[in-house]
Amino acid sequence: MILQQRTLRRAVSMEGIGLHTGAQSTITFEPAPPNSGIVFAVTTPAGQAEIAAVVENVPADQGGLRNTTLGLGEVRVQTVEHVMASLAGAGVTNCRVVIRGVEPPEPADGSVLAYLELLDGAGIEEQGLPAAYFKVPFPISLRLGDVELDAVPAESFTLTFHIDYDDPLIGRQSATFDIRPDVFRREIAPCRTFALKRDVARLQAMGLGRGGTLRNAIIVDDGHLVGDTILRFRDEFVRHKILDLLGDLSLLGMPIQGHVTARRAGHDSNVAFVRELARRERKQARTYPARHPTQWDIGAIMGIMPHRYPFLLVDRIIELVNGRRVVGIKNVTINEPFFQGHFPGHPIMPAVLIIEAMAQTGGVLLLSSVDNPSGKLVYFSGIDQARFRRPVTPGDQLRFELELLKIRGPVCKMRGQAFVGEELVAEAVLMSTIVDR
Repeated sequence: MILQQRTLRRAVSMEGIGLHTGAQSTITFEPAPPNSGIVFAVTTPAGQAEIAAVVENVPADQGGLRNTTLGLGEVRVQTVEHVMASLAGAGVTNCRVVIRGVEPPEPADGSVLAYLELLDGAGIEEQGLPAAYFKVPFPISLRLGDVELDAVPAESFTLTFHIDYDDPLIGRQSATFDIRPDVFRREIAPCRTFALKRDVARLQAMGLGRGGTLRNAIIVDDGHLVGDTILRFRDEFVRHKILDLLGDLSLLGMPIQGHVTARRAGHDSNVAFVRELARRERKQARTYPARHPTQWDIGAIMGIMPHRYPFLLVDRIIELVNGRRVVGIKNVTINEPFFQGHFPGHPIMPAVLIIEAMAQTGGVLLLSSVDNPSGKLVYFSGIDQARFRRPVTPGDQLRFELELLKIRGPVCKMRGQAFVGEELVAEAVLMSTIVDR
């Protein structure tokens, strides 16, 4: 799962022609503040119209166009699925996408690798706040004729796709991938748009595919590749369908935790399925992390840390600068189980638990920066220079401030301080190791 909101460090642009319109256009990816999501800014004669990239802004009349369109009033931007897939695959949650034209320019080779190169050039930075996500609560299904889409609970975001074409070169293909930036870049992003030759003339008669060439699309004719095209993967066709599905699912407006399976699906059915997911997600009274978080609340902390009652000792993260610094809060109450024995009639928080709470705060900083944190643990490997300045008692609020001093592979070193108000109550230098669970 994506656990932190991410945006770009700087704006980057590219020019080209749209796949379906054949019209010249320019796309610019710009940084965006936390909680803004993906927003398309479309240039019009009256200025820029901003369209949030959510399924509610997919026009009802877009059906059958073999792409996905966003609209607001009379303003439209076509074929957003490859842009959305690239941002989602790269882990970008907040971005302003400026379009000069009616359709993003199609990368020259028909894959989204050029978009990823742009994003790499911009640089991706974490924004220190948890990303809202939709956790599939129970099986959700959609049936439209022979088209099937299903989502079931899972610990990660996984996509499975099944296709069945009557062309012998494509035939039946299936693929499953966990969607993570490294997997997306290696296994999905290189896969190109494709079409059957017999469909090309029909698409062009509909006003589509005007920017398509043998350089930016795979054309299949009765079991053969047209031109000198060479497949990048034996199952490149179904992998590209996963790319399209990812782009359409991104219109939920947040990452998904769950396993989505599609059979014979296309953009129209994908969008219909996202509408069904959105209908359920928008009704949730509470999502963890918070939909528009300004801090890491307890739900977000429990999503990344393995600790549970009675040993989860940090209540909130109020500041996180990735790879540098973290600040966390522990509210100390008389209800803490350790006060029963430490000490009866004279409750004092054990010094070792102050250090444990400090270390857990540091653990959020470490685990928030690794892939698949649910499969990792942080082990203590050393404590130096520990000092305890005064007792911590019920009613105190501990504030832990930790600075990352050094990290080398899985081994790291942090300096931590604990305050009650502005008074320093404890400090230590902590060494730890990130290990597989």
